[in-house]
Amino acid sequence: MQILPKFKDSKHFKTFWAKGNGKQLLDWSGWKPTFENFEKFAHLYYQVDELGDNAVSDTYLKLPYNEASALVQQFSKNKISDNDDAPESLKKLFIQMQETPAWFNEDLANIGARFCMRSGTNALIILRDFTLMGGYDFAYLNKPLIFTGALKKGAVKRLKDTLEFWVNVTRENALKTNSEAYQLMVRTRLMHSYARVKIKEKTENWDYKNWGEPINSWDMIATYTGFSLVFMQGLKKLGVKISEQEELGVFHLWKYIGYLLGIPPEFLPENKQQAVEHLYLWSSTQNKGDEDSIHLAKALLDENLENTIYKYPFQRRLLLNLHQSMNWFLIDKEINERLSIPKVSVSAIFPKIVVQSNKISQKIFDLNNPEKYQKLVELGNKQQMQVLRDYIKHTPKDFHY
Repeated sequence: MQILPKFKDSKHFKTFWAKGNGKQLLDWSGWKPTFENFEKFAHLYYQVDELGDNAVSDTYLKLPYNEASALVQQFSKNKISDNDDAPESLKKLFIQMQETPAWFNEDLANIGARFCMRSGTNALIILRDFTLMGGYDFAYLNKPLIFTGALKKGAVKRLKDTLEFWVNVTRENALKTNSEAYQLMVRTRLMHSYARVKIKEKTENWDYKNWGEPINSWDMIATYTGFSLVFMQGLKKLGVKISEQEELGVFHLWKYIGYLLGIPPEFLPENKQQAVEHLYLWSSTQNKGDEDSIHLAKALLDENLENTIYKYPFQRRLLLNLHQSMNWFLIDKEINERLSIPKVSVSAIFPKIVVQSNKISQKIFDLNNPEKYQKLVELGNKQQMQVLRDYIKHTPKDFHY
């Protein structure tokens, strides 16, 4: 099978890249649209993380759950060697993850991590109201969520898992082998593989022709482009300044995260030009949002009313209105309408307050002053960690794989 850019002439594709957020990305990056390199990436639509899939098949699908989990945890916390008593597939997985590639620059990755931290609650707003919600408009990307029962599990847990992952992997010096963030990487990688293996095993109506392999490498690259390129675009919309070095740091950080999660690193973008090209070519394979997209969007909005972080219903309703106002400020009008996101009467007020607040804070905390920059990093980290603690406290526990 071969995927084609079959939506390149569709209205939703053209509108996004000629008038919407896609146009902003093209203007920001300076990349000129062309399909010249489409074939270079197209095969990734049918490529998956075989190391992860083989490890899952030889552990969680063959051994009792507790035994498999203990084995994975053992080598997540301690380095593995060829002499250890473990399935060969698990050894290959961990040996690949333990090997730091020659291209990895820890100092540059830390610049990206420090930027993520100094973004504070702005980052969490963007991840939820722009990256995650906007991503629901790519219909095929979200099919694994539907087939693994994401709607039944609810948005509260998915938000908690996404927040826990993002906060842990974007801390300074967090990605060392056997660290807590590294252990979370292992868990996430095997969760993706487990979901993929189960979809292929139990699902007869998976549309390989249009959707590619479940959780395929190109979809994964698009996802991590969301965590880097789209993430920074959203922050710029909120008035957050980004230096060229911070920009490169964020891309480098997510290239290494992608490597640890089994994505071929040679295809992961290193700058905004490469990232925009990836997103442009990949989005030409994606249909616009469908009924599943609307249900996912509604679940994310309803999370505001279901979450018990805020005690009183009026607080939750206010929070819902604030997130809806951000959706309409950040996401293209056509996409908001397609996802059936209600427009609130005060939709412009909250975003304007956030933008103005960021302008003021960046004057107080001079970004060119190392001491003040560090204070902003510490403040942002404190904000993000508090939100994570609240979500962990108010989210029911369940199994990870």
